[in-house]
Amino acid sequence: MGNTILCVDDEQHGLMIRQMLLERVGYSVLTAGTAREGLALFSRQPIDAVVLDYYLPDVDGGTVATAMRLIKPDVPIILFSVQWNLPEDTGTVADAVLGKGQHPMSLLNTLENVLRLRRSKSA
Repeated sequence: MGNTILCVDDEQHGLMIRQMLLERVGYSVLTAGTAREGLALFSRQPIDAVVLDYYLPDVDGGTVATAMRLIKPDVPIILFSVQWNLPEDTGTVADAVLGKGQHPMSLLNTLENVLRLRRSKSA
């Protein structure tokens, strides 16, 4: 696959598991434990998609996704949350929303779908 995925989550164990899962299927993965670190990586690195925790300690994922859209509007963003009661406008800044308790294949399938949509839009 070769795509670079940025994963942003303050929960280090979950971040490490997602990184291993994504690398196992061929993605390159960059990780960040805070919104600030995630935005810095997103600004400096070529990123093909983002997996972003909604509940970060320094700022919520919706705010981070909005900032990312201003920097690179075409990069797909998947918001990842342990809770499903996210603000209604969350769907306007993210390409998909997933629950952290879902099967890992949900993440892989959603990531594949948003990357496929991105490729078809740029073709």
